[in-house]
Amino acid sequence: MAAAMVVGGAGKDRSSPGGGGAPQVDTGKYVRYTPEQVEALERVYSECPKPSSLRRQQLIRECPILSNIEPKQIKVWFQNRRCREKQRKEASRLQTVNRKLTAMNKLLMEENDRLQKQVSRLVYENGYMKQQLHNPSVATTDTSCESVVTSGQHHQQQNAAAPRPQRDANNPAGLLAIAEETLAEFLSKATGTAVDWVQMVGMKPGPDSIGIIAVSHNCSGVAARACGLVSLEPTKVAEILKDRPSWYRDCRCVDILHVIPTGNGGTIELIYMQTYAPTTLAAPRDFWTLRYTSGLEDGSLVICERSLTQSTGGPSGPNTPNFVRAEVLPSGYLIRPCEGGGSMIHIVDHVDLDAWSVPEVLRPLYESPKILAQKTTIAALRHIRQIAHESSGEMPYGGGRQPAVLRTFSQRLSRGFNDAVNGFPDDGWSLMSSDGSEDVTIAINSSPNKLVGSHVNSSQLFSAIGGGILCAKASMLLQNVPPALLVRFLREHRSEWADPGVDAYSAAALRASPYAVPGLRASGFMGSQVILPLAHTLEHEEFLEVIRLEGHSLCHDEVVLSRDMYLLQLCSGVDENAAGACAQLVFAPIDESFADDAPLLPSGFRVIPLDAKMDPPSGTRTLDLASTLEVGSGGTTRASSDASSTCNTRSVLTIAFQFSYENHLRESVAAMARQYVRTVVASVQRVAMAIAPSRLGGQLEMKQTPGSPEAHTLARWIGRSYRFHTGAELLRADTQCTDASLKALWQHSDSIMCCSLKAAPVFTFANQAGLDMLETTLIALQDISLEKILDDDGRKALCTEYPKIMQQVCRNILV
Repeated sequence: MAAAMVVGGAGKDRSSPGGGGAPQVDTGKYVRYTPEQVEALERVYSECPKPSSLRRQQLIRECPILSNIEPKQIKVWFQNRRCREKQRKEASRLQTVNRKLTAMNKLLMEENDRLQKQVSRLVYENGYMKQQLHNPSVATTDTSCESVVTSGQHHQQQNAAAPRPQRDANNPAGLLAIAEETLAEFLSKATGTAVDWVQMVGMKPGPDSIGIIAVSHNCSGVAARACGLVSLEPTKVAEILKDRPSWYRDCRCVDILHVIPTGNGGTIELIYMQTYAPTTLAAPRDFWTLRYTSGLEDGSLVICERSLTQSTGGPSGPNTPNFVRAEVLPSGYLIRPCEGGGSMIHIVDHVDLDAWSVPEVLRPLYESPKILAQKTTIAALRHIRQIAHESSGEMPYGGGRQPAVLRTFSQRLSRGFNDAVNGFPDDGWSLMSSDGSEDVTIAINSSPNKLVGSHVNSSQLFSAIGGGILCAKASMLLQNVPPALLVRFLREHRSEWADPGVDAYSAAALRASPYAVPGLRASGFMGSQVILPLAHTLEHEEFLEVIRLEGHSLCHDEVVLSRDMYLLQLCSGVDENAAGACAQLVFAPIDESFADDAPLLPSGFRVIPLDAKMDPPSGTRTLDLASTLEVGSGGTTRASSDASSTCNTRSVLTIAFQFSYENHLRESVAAMARQYVRTVVASVQRVAMAIAPSRLGGQLEMKQTPGSPEAHTLARWIGRSYRFHTGAELLRADTQCTDASLKALWQHSDSIMCCSLKAAPVFTFANQAGLDMLETTLIALQDISLEKILDDDGRKALCTEYPKIMQQVCRNILV
């Protein structure tokens, strides 16, 4: 059967209506091609959808069957073929979006029904509470009729306190009873009203959104819930979710100790899981749980889980020293198949992390459902969507590596950093004796192969004469510094905190001739950094990249290195609008080969937000946070009801740096690492103090925040000096009050800069116009030397003025 091809535009061609033979061109609108001609053109299209004019002429010469077709008509055929392909893809995309919208509409209708039930329950409870308030005598004397608000909780507490018969792994019927109870409680949380859910801000449903995210309100423990759509089948989704170490970055290990099949086609698993502590100031958690996998009558797949305790019954799990036993309340995953493919997922995470066992200032890390949602619930949903997107083949990746390989690098960086922060003894870590100060902790690992793993080539990292890994780490409390903003600054301005000598030592450890003695040096590798992106997640909340530090020649003990240095870097949590998100910057030196099995020694920063708390403003920041904390109930903090109280946003910063060492240089490396971490801490504190006012600067119009006495004194001195030397006023008379003068000085149109009176003058202050003129920031101001601003004549003139200035200052003081 012949094929007709529509030609767009004026002067269209049409072949004779006959079937075979070469087309006969006239002044009509169509050209009719034979099946053989279409097949030849399709072969070329599959190789090159947009051939050039030369390629089309070559096609006519190579295919005699196309010899009687004009080149112009072949060009039009390819144009139309591309249009048809584009229309086909667009139609397919619209069908996919329509399926997503249909499924999302169904999800929203179910959520609306659940909310209506919750509203009805709250209205009933509200009416009952009003009745109790109007009849106080009944409420105080009749204890048999409790409020439904408290009766449910009281009933649950009674049930929790009543021990059930002991059930062990040898009694499948008893474990199945626990599993069925867990399933019922989980479904009541996932689709019912067992928990009061409050939707997280910024999580809007839509065809391209992650889904509906909610957190618990006034329930025991902390809980988070997510509902979303993914383009994977339920069995594949269940397989991914069960592989918890692949997506839950805080998971250290998962051991499935028993697997028991059930009569309904499901399975019961007894699982022991260990998780990392997020900071050096808290102990890690472990869990002993029962996981139940089963199918429902509507074709849905359910994976639910809960801890086995004395109240639930069941066998006792293993106990590991240095871990705090936490509890998983009924949680899990409900996976429903969607029409046309894909799955609808309901995720519920409900845990009790024993927050009373950590210092009071850190309890928000264990009591915040938003942090749980970001670290566990949203992480699971994002990982599934990432796998689904990679399976479609539409996501580009750098470096010519497969997505699974790049994900492995991200997991190794995150896991290595967690290992460094926690320093588990069973991994070979032990503490070194301190130098009398507790601000920096030094840990060593003399069995690095056990830590790095057998799959990694560690021969380059640890020499044959013996060596190991040394980790220097510290934690500190930050005030009014958004974690995302701080980590973004540390990523983009590495020169503000990193020491090139330490970077060079870390890079040299990967080569055949490492430095003999590490030390802090101010020269070498002073070039700029270049960020080479490798991969990013679907929503850009995490990205993997290679940092190239452009190097100059560096000499040490007659060893010359002129190569660039490379860091593999993982950055996450830089979205300031993500409530409860942890911001992290982790990096490790790599060599030019960048092999898949290259050893990695991750170092970096982690900033975890603490819930905003009404406290009086603190004037100090301390590195030795552990020395000021008390474990236990310790006393309560009362929030001031005064309108002048300030809402402080707090966060915990954890820093950990790892270095390889040879045994005979261990003490030298330890001293270098301790000093380096202290230097980095000082730099980060300096950056944080500069960032915090910039975040609050926008509030000056609404509220006059009093500045420090030093700043007021500086503003007064600058104004007095200007008036003494010029006889004119720098600031207007109506700005002589302290706060107004400070603000006017900062926003003055003229550039104002102050130098310290030293042999080599150092800039200590500049207003906004001065910073703009120097093209710098307050943080980098002190690093600018006069050589970069003044020529020789200008420097000589300035130096000659110093004695006169000193004499004038002394005269003013005497007067």
